[in-house]
Amino acid sequence: MPKKSNMDKCSFCGREKKNVDLLIAGIDGHICERCAEQAYSIIKEEVKKDDSFDLNSVKLLKPREIKGFVDQYVIGQDQAKKILAVSVYNHYKRLTQRIDDDETEIEKSNIILVGETGTGKTLLARTIAKMLHVPFTIVDATILTEAGYVGEDIESLLTRLLQAADYNVEAAQRGIVFIDEIDKIARKGDNPSITRDVSGEGVQQGLLKLLEGSIVNVPPQGGRKHPEQKLIPLDTKDILFICGGAFDGIERKIANRLNTKVIGYSAAKNSDRIERENMLQYISPQDLKSFGLIPEIIGRLPVLTYLDPLDKKTLRNILTEPKNSVIKQYKKLFKIDGITLEFEEDALQYVVDKAIEYKLGARGLRSICESIMNDAMFDSPSEKIDNLFVSLEYAEGKLNRSNIQRLKAS
Repeated sequence: MPKKSNMDKCSFCGREKKNVDLLIAGIDGHICERCAEQAYSIIKEEVKKDDSFDLNSVKLLKPREIKGFVDQYVIGQDQAKKILAVSVYNHYKRLTQRIDDDETEIEKSNIILVGETGTGKTLLARTIAKMLHVPFTIVDATILTEAGYVGEDIESLLTRLLQAADYNVEAAQRGIVFIDEIDKIARKGDNPSITRDVSGEGVQQGLLKLLEGSIVNVPPQGGRKHPEQKLIPLDTKDILFICGGAFDGIERKIANRLNTKVIGYSAAKNSDRIERENMLQYISPQDLKSFGLIPEIIGRLPVLTYLDPLDKKTLRNILTEPKNSVIKQYKKLFKIDGITLEFEEDALQYVVDKAIEYKLGARGLRSICESIMNDAMFDSPSEKIDNLFVSLEYAEGKLNRSNIQRLKAS
């Protein structure tokens, strides 16, 4: 009887069966649901510690090796890759520097990427963060406003970085923040004193302290919905900020500075060698100021580079060459169902032609392929087929019946 009594209680906490909701039986003992939940929490925390971000685990490669890694995921954009590789390499060398007798302190080099939509700005930043295994977050600048106005506070950038680092403050303080759509917070007018620009110049002023480096009190769950929460101090001096934007229309400002025109035949003789199809390669900080960024924020983004517009050859390579290319993803999806998927070369070229026609950039390739493959992905799991071949005629027929045709540029 005493032995039976021991089998009717938890071997960990000693609670009897009548005092718990669930008692799980083992070979020589029992465990209640409360102890099981606590054991699970302990295991989860220990696993998180093993997989946490560690400065010693940062795989800092040489700039040439960094570019080689990014080449596996991003096609083209060699100039932007080189500049990013050097900046990231120097930034993480800076974190390991020791102050010598000359007390030379290396300043961080925040980056600004200028390029048309769909050229790979976000993908470049995400790929480098993946290689380094550091906390990384993407924030859209269009949702930011000055404190007290509808929108999100500037500190929400760091809240998301802190969440990406599993609230590990030390790891977050050496992470990477990608601020997208930075061009959307450009100054709306030449005279900012007439009306308060709370989502334009006001946000730029708020970003200054983050970009340069200062201790910011960050609300761990967001500032406005939980005003009672305890703030976490975060030092931004070692956080690398990468800003990206399309800067639509900045080509005209570049052309004016170069005393030439984007459209037309009248041009100075000394500008004949200027490539007017890719004016972004001549971009300078002066053009960003003309567009509406304040000089203070331009000075805190010292590394300026551009992304080339995507031509047919580059888009064709993007479809199939990268490790996670669109076509490889579709082949993997069909392979899971035991179906071998093949594409005719003319069908792939047709997708590229449509992406250029719709002016969607690289991200438009996925939208077009989705319209073409949707019916096949719906029917093929239920049909007993081993192979599927996508021809030009099949692609044209499916795309012509889809709603994506409405995107066609007029």
